[in-house]
Amino acid sequence: MNPEKKKYIMDEISAQEAWRLFRILAELVEGFDTLANLGPAVTFFGSARAAEKDPEYAIARSLAAKLAKEGSAIITGGGPGVMEAANRGAQEGGGLSIGLNIEIPFEQRPNEYIDKLIGFRYFFVRKVMFVKYSVAFVILPGGYGTMDELFEALTLIQTRKIKPFPVYLLGKSYWGGLIDWLKEVMVKEGKISAEELDILHVVDDEEEIVEGIRAVRKAMDL
Repeated sequence: MNPEKKKYIMDEISAQEAWRLFRILAELVEGFDTLANLGPAVTFFGSARAAEKDPEYAIARSLAAKLAKEGSAIITGGGPGVMEAANRGAQEGGGLSIGLNIEIPFEQRPNEYIDKLIGFRYFFVRKVMFVKYSVAFVILPGGYGTMDELFEALTLIQTRKIKPFPVYLLGKSYWGGLIDWLKEVMVKEGKISAEELDILHVVDDEEEIVEGIRAVRKAMDL
């Protein structure tokens, strides 16, 4: 390759990387600025493909409303399905409804039940916001994205990169197989310890989550 052409290409790549860094910084600044005075918040994860008639939609909506009535803001990924249900419940409960939307080719149009909407291009910046401003995660049945958020939280708590907070898996019939596999394979082979499973709380009862988050807020004086 011609040396001058090679230098031109390398300069273009450097310029693109510099602009990417600026975009990342801008997303961090916007997120911190928008959520700075948020107060206690609970983040909901779950399938974007859940329909209004599905059980997980109804329970996300109901639980978010209960938590909102007790003073918790509700954070979701801002899209349809379980995210829409939780944002909808937040507004019905008189709480603050927040959507952290991500630019992807499908499924992720912002829902109509959001009071504060922040758009992200980068998944990892969005994850920072979920973790930084939440006192608990509530995770309903979902797919790859839901699993990604679940194990990201577990890893951060396990490695003590963040202060521990409860991670609720809502729906024993959905999550039971995963928990059995973690116990029968990962724990038995020593890949994780039995105590590290205690980070997870697998529940069917909404009230158990409400009471648990109430206790967390009391301990944190929030």
